Amino acid sequence: MTADFSAPETLAAAFAIALAGGIVRGITGFGGALVMTPPLALLTSPSLAVPVVLLLESVAAAPMLVQTRRSVRWRAIAPILVAACATLPIGGHILVSADPHSLRRGIAAVVILFALLLLRGWRYTGAQRLGSSIGIGALSGVMLGATSLGGPPVILYLLSGPDSIATTRANLTLFVAASSLAAIAMLWTRNVFDSQALWTGLLLTPAYYGGLAAGTRAFSRFDDVRFRRLTLLLLVVVSTWVLIA
Repeated sequence: MTADFSAPETLAAAFAIALAGGIVRGITGFGGALVMTPPLALLTSPSLAVPVVLLLESVAAAPMLVQTRRSVRWRAIAPILVAACATLPIGGHILVSADPHSLRRGIAAVVILFALLLLRGWRYTGAQRLGSSIGIGALSGVMLGATSLGGPPVILYLLSGPDSIATTRANLTLFVAASSLAAIAMLWTRNVFDSQALWTGLLLTPAYYGGLAAGTRAFSRFDDVRFRRLTLLLLVVVSTWVLIA
């Protein structure tokens, strides 16, 4: 199923989803894909929602690299990123071959799982060795290619490490931007990232960036911890609805 964006109600719903994703990303620094992918997959289809979200997230993260590039710790993020890029085609195969209804439910289930883990404050407790970094990267690549949701495993993994908040933020920014662009290229070779995905992404860009700007400006007015919890609870509610829809 693909969305008919000539219908005003469909276009309005897509704009609202992109706006909400931008606001959450602007305030919390993460969560844009978690907010947008489940409802967009229900509104359109996973094969359209995934490349559109990847486009919005990669374009949003790219400018942030200018501010954070000097804080990146390559030794920590490079093996994760390389492993993720290597397993992206597996996720792409799942995206194009899986039943759309089952994949929609799978996306919603992934969001619910990681939202609950983040709500409980769970962190990876093992040592950050090369093997574990490659394993996390490989898992993230499969999830990214299939659902656009490759960030949560890396977030949980990096937050357990010894790096400062600034370094972790820089590492995550680089990972999101680079892996999303790699995923777009992979989906383009599989004819999933096509002209419809490109134009849909461009159509929703003003709403996403409007939300991003509003969220960034509003950041200082919110209790960050409480807003994150509220956002994660909202993700659980919305994704549960998508799961049973």
